[in-house]
Amino acid sequence: MKKILSLLMAAVTSLALTSCSGNSPVSQAESVLQSQTQQLATEEQPSVEQAVTADSVGEVGTSAAETPETSELSRDESETETSSSAPEVTEPYDESKPSQSQPEITTTEKTATEPTTPAPDSGNETEATGNAIDEDGTYSSCDDVALYIHTFGHLPGNFITKKQARELGWGGGSVEDYAPGMCIGGDHFGNYEGLLPDKPGRSYTECDIDTLGRNGRGAKRIIFSNDGLIYYTEDHYSTFTLLYGEE
Repeated sequence: MKKILSLLMAAVTSLALTSCSGNSPVSQAESVLQSQTQQLATEEQPSVEQAVTADSVGEVGTSAAETPETSELSRDESETETSSSAPEVTEPYDESKPSQSQPEITTTEKTATEPTTPAPDSGNETEATGNAIDEDGTYSSCDDVALYIHTFGHLPGNFITKKQARELGWGGGSVEDYAPGMCIGGDHFGNYEGLLPDKPGRSYTECDIDTLGRNGRGAKRIIFSNDGLIYYTEDHYSTFTLLYGEE
């Protein structure tokens, strides 16, 4: 702008001088203006080229300034893709680390057990083990005598009737004073009170219970029928308990 003002001032001065010299003011003014215009155009052209060059340099500089950021962004994206595509590595199990849960191991121990042999039942006479009973054995307890009758259908061999005992001199009480190891049993039971079920052809037989080694006969009896009924009374025929058979 300063150069333009200088040129204009120079043109005005030239016009003034020309008018003083007597030349045509118009033609001289045109000549001066044309000359100044050409000079001004010549001087302004480098400025325009310099401005264009400066703008180009500025764009290149801007591009160059932006290039590191673009490169950094591309590198970050590349690293992100690489990290996302990388396979996951599982850390191996380490027993020394307390934070890791260790599987519970259950062991089952087998304990050998030795078979036990049941002790035989104790009794006053021959011992009956389980359902096994000796037909030639001596029995006097309720369970043994009832099982013997149920198994063999008759009294054990250590029972004698009242008639047989009387023939030996027995008159009452314990028969062992006359027949050691023997018991009273085998006589007919009449069921006169009707406490046991009657049936045509049915008959009952009685025997003493728990008299071996005793001084008397006591009140315990077993009453059994000829068709499989076996009863027990411990109060001398007042009440009866069915042990075997169906009424």
